[in-house]
Amino acid sequence: MTATRLLIVTAVEPEAAALRAGITQPPPTASSASPSAHAAAPSITHHGAVAGAQPGTVSVTHAEAERGTHADASQVVHVEAVGVGPAAAAAGTARLIALAEARGEPYTAVISAGIAGGFVGRTEVGATVLGTRSIAADLGAEAPTQAEAPTQAEATGPAEPTEPGAASGRGFIPIEELGFGSSIVAADAALLKMLSSALPYAVVGDVLTLATVTGTAATAAALRARFPDAVAEAMEGYGVAIAARAAGLPFVELRTISNPVGPRDRAAWRLGEAFSALTEAARKACG
Repeated sequence: MTATRLLIVTAVEPEAAALRAGITQPPPTASSASPSAHAAAPSITHHGAVAGAQPGTVSVTHAEAERGTHADASQVVHVEAVGVGPAAAAAGTARLIALAEARGEPYTAVISAGIAGGFVGRTEVGATVLGTRSIAADLGAEAPTQAEAPTQAEATGPAEPTEPGAASGRGFIPIEELGFGSSIVAADAALLKMLSSALPYAVVGDVLTLATVTGTAATAAALRARFPDAVAEAMEGYGVAIAARAAGLPFVELRTISNPVGPRDRAAWRLGEAFSALTEAARKACG
């Protein structure tokens, strides 16, 4: 049987640690419900588990199988934190894929995972989300809205639009309409189906990638209007997806919701709930 080698990419170490906890810990039982039982649960070395491994990674070998870092003999899971934002995500993922190829142990699938903001009315804090598509929501060009167009004409004089969408008054022209590529990577259908089966409670929809986290009601409303199928926003999914697509690997984005998308209010963040949901999702999907 050909082993499945899954790469799960996160932005930061706390996300990676939450995922590892789910992969390495057995399902909770009545006897393991106490804090002491949880403290005794197996864990893995997060830093340099194998000679030459980078800090913040989990490197799995067959000799480490007893650590529970893969579900069975046919599945190996690596969890790696590569940095915040789409550029770091793309570069870090591409590097990890290339290194695995060079070792003769290529990955067979890639998941971008971590916490995210959820669009109000489409998902709730603490929920788990699976992305049908990862969309670079800010990849494109600004354009004047209908309200701004007269002001611009007064300042610069009237001008004919030189690109599709420039005269639409929408305020933003996606990269597709500029003719410079695509801002969308669709999830692999088979991988999405497998994860949906393992996580039947997950909300399924588009996940937006932005280099700047939404922090105002106006931006949240604009994104909701532009992306009616979006359920969450994060900062890395599209970058990971581009690297996976370039390598010809199946890709899906998995997120758990820590806060609503909108005005920045750190007091409303529920990081603990989101990390717990991430651990549970990893346990059910990979544990």
